[in-house]
Amino acid sequence: MVNLVLYSDQLFPKCSAIDRRLVEMLEALGPGRRIAYVASGPEPDRSFFLAARSYYGRYGLDLALFYDLDEPHSAEDIAALFASDAIHLSGGHTGGFLERLKQSRMLGPIRDWALAGGILIGVSAGAILMAPTITTDALFIGLIPEDMADGDALDLVPFAFFPHLSDDDTYLPALLRYSTHTAQPIVACNDGDGIVVTGRRVECFGDPVWIAAGTVQTAGDIRLDGFSISRA
Repeated sequence: MVNLVLYSDQLFPKCSAIDRRLVEMLEALGPGRRIAYVASGPEPDRSFFLAARSYYGRYGLDLALFYDLDEPHSAEDIAALFASDAIHLSGGHTGGFLERLKQSRMLGPIRDWALAGGILIGVSAGAILMAPTITTDALFIGLIPEDMADGDALDLVPFAFFPHLSDDDTYLPALLRYSTHTAQPIVACNDGDGIVVTGRRVECFGDPVWIAAGTVQTAGDIRLDGFSISRA
């Protein structure tokens, strides 16, 4: 059973509904409120980590551990990461994040931890990584998703994720085109929107846009094998 929280971005008032759902998920699993932060790339001043610590602190959550994929880690360090009550995958450059996960040999262990029920939080790039591939990220680097041949990611959800939809008017037409080249639906979110997956239930927060077969569809039109979709 997976417990996943996918944010387009945090720090928006509309995110409070997703935040409260995260707190509920943590409370359902026990008294622990310790979250580990996995950085997408170099963060020498830890400014994003400290901002996230303040963000979670508003809810009494403790962002207690900073994990740098570029640094060597002992068995004790890795054990501490997976002993956390939740793991936060930060925003940043998605392709670089994926490469660091692979080079550090952490992609598989994080996936296994999530499949075993650990609460995995993704923000922007971190959320894109929960899909089977990171092909939607191509739009952020001036490429075409359907031309990306690589990019296998965590494969925890049966759909592609795209954040920051409203940032550029070209994103939606490009996603509609890409949806004719892939069998997997795409869910695109504006900042403040998000998706929570618990077990086989997909909850939509805000107004995520579901895209499949070249059209924008309602959540009720989307068929995810073994999953149900509902509005929060």
